[in-house]
Amino acid sequence: MKDYPMQRFSVAPMLDWTDRHCRYFHRQLSEHALLYTEMVTTGAIIHGKADYLAYNEQEHPIALQLGGSNPADLAHCAKIAAERGYDEVNLNVGCPSDRVQNGRFGACLMAEPELVAQCVSAMKEVADIPITVKTRIGIDEQDSYEFLTDFVRIVSEKGGCEQFTIHARKAWLSGLSPKENREIPPLDYPRVYQLKKDFSHLSLAINGGIKSLEESLDHLAHLDGVMIGREAYQSPYLLAQVDQLLFGADKPVKKRRDIVESMYPYIEQQLSQGTYLGHITRHMLGLFQSMPGARQWRRYISENAHKAGAGIEVVETALAKIPAELDV
Repeated sequence: MKDYPMQRFSVAPMLDWTDRHCRYFHRQLSEHALLYTEMVTTGAIIHGKADYLAYNEQEHPIALQLGGSNPADLAHCAKIAAERGYDEVNLNVGCPSDRVQNGRFGACLMAEPELVAQCVSAMKEVADIPITVKTRIGIDEQDSYEFLTDFVRIVSEKGGCEQFTIHARKAWLSGLSPKENREIPPLDYPRVYQLKKDFSHLSLAINGGIKSLEESLDHLAHLDGVMIGREAYQSPYLLAQVDQLLFGADKPVKKRRDIVESMYPYIEQQLSQGTYLGHITRHMLGLFQSMPGARQWRRYISENAHKAGAGIEVVETALAKIPAELDV
């Protein structure tokens, strides 16, 4: 198998979605896709009472996405992440939500490339793992190609950042919701392709509006990596061919039924630790998308997984509603 970098294909960090149960499930579909945590703020890690960095060893390769703008705090968190075994730390310079802006992180940081460079440099000093940046192509009226290249140049040259993931839309910092910011600003893939030509020494991945592995291969003709977000979550079975199509793996594509059954030991272990079944199965609802029985699968789990005492039998009953001969 070819030695492809982790960044070649990844599942985007998505708030309230890519939690540890989601990542464990996605790992059953692909061994090689890089999986991201939800964005975690430095304040949550430093001051929070919960363990926001918990993950299962089977989730590797796994990247922690951090939200913050204080170099010392980010360095502190990056050091902890490296010690905990994370494979990468990613700085969020792309989220446009008001809450994120009020904390002075996310997409608004595009206007402060010197500060972003300081943040990356501080993290690189203490963590011997890749420190990467996920950003947009612009913000508000600052959406020229020169604005984007200045940002990348400063963060790479002064901060030492060698890997960027570019969401190929600009962000409106006011007037649009985060959801609208994922849909309304137009996609500009050629701008990201040009960025790679002008910064050929950097590793650049693309994100935004990508819905298939065929599209991913088209982007990989121009760039080093592809990041898919909502499509990978809502139709997760597309991940089942990632290893074969994008990483050259010589192994059969897993069947959906086998993927569900591979989750049973994990589900039972988590239930024994007090996890609610629905917290795991909500990530599995889209596995049979567009197949006969898919609606019954989703409905049975949705109606029963949240009930007190719900166990593995809920998933087994739901799986029985999928015609076995059609799972190809």
